[in-house]
Amino acid sequence: MKRIKAQLMLFFSLILTACLLLSACSSDTSEKQKRDKVRVAEVTRSIFYAPQYVAIEKGFFKDEGIDVDLKTTWGGDKTMTTLLSNGADIALVGSETSIYVGAQGTSDPVINFAQLTQTDGTFLVARKKPDYFSWNQLKGSTFLGQRKGGMPQMAGEFSLKKHGIDPHKDMKLIQNIDYANIPNAFASGTGDYVQLFEPQASLFEQKGIGHVVASFGEASGKLPYTSYMSKQSYMKKNGDVLKRFTKAIYKAQLYVETHTAKETAELIAPYFEDTPVDLIEKVVDRYKGQHSYAVNPILEQDSWNNLQSVMKAAGELPKKADYKKLVNTTFSRDATK
Repeated sequence: MKRIKAQLMLFFSLILTACLLLSACSSDTSEKQKRDKVRVAEVTRSIFYAPQYVAIEKGFFKDEGIDVDLKTTWGGDKTMTTLLSNGADIALVGSETSIYVGAQGTSDPVINFAQLTQTDGTFLVARKKPDYFSWNQLKGSTFLGQRKGGMPQMAGEFSLKKHGIDPHKDMKLIQNIDYANIPNAFASGTGDYVQLFEPQASLFEQKGIGHVVASFGEASGKLPYTSYMSKQSYMKKNGDVLKRFTKAIYKAQLYVETHTAKETAELIAPYFEDTPVDLIEKVVDRYKGQHSYAVNPILEQDSWNNLQSVMKAAGELPKKADYKKLVNTTFSRDATK
């Protein structure tokens, strides 16, 4: 009798264990079914986009039921092509690209719905360290700029003009070098000044190749420099996904704003394996110091208007772009409530 009782207890124990396992599996499957996969194409891999990587590493997207499939598409044209051809659901790229697409009269415009950075992210690097710096020192110099028509070059020219310098008359302007080769060209001896993103600018300072003398971000003012955007058709069908996506970004923006540069650097270090953590920290601190990271995802109309002023000054604004047609702040304003 005792033996039969023991066998029955073992049998029921096995049944209970099996039920618990099935329940766990069912729960896991349910959790996976609840998550929405969102394909994000970023224009480049940059410390400038620190909040995005924070949102992934801190699990802010997962908290909102989203699995992010992030890929780097290297360049505004490629990123926009990826979005328009349905190779991505969301693009992280300069807002000027949405204006270019809108000017072509598409029936499915690209809409900006969340801002990540709010200034230009480049710096003016001089080959020789001056005792003091004045923008007038650039007159008569050779300036190694960024690609024509891109936001870095437009913001750079806008800044120069604000300081009384005509980049096409007062200096020798070089802008026919591929983006990836600009640092190497300067390091090899081309140019007296160069416009560089981080961490290259700080790295050149460490190596004594050049010296940061000014910030184009500070000089050009607030801009929707890098924003999240999607096609209007995707937005209409997936409004709830974009709402939750934007909430995750806002959480990350608050994290970067309220935590030390060191904490942020250590968190995003896996995305920059070839860059020392102390250099990442320096870059984050520099961007925080000039308020390049947006503290919320709302793309305000004043910034949008400034963007068009920058594009117009560079001769790159195809036509005036309606803020209400190319910007949707519904998700960003909801996220900040």
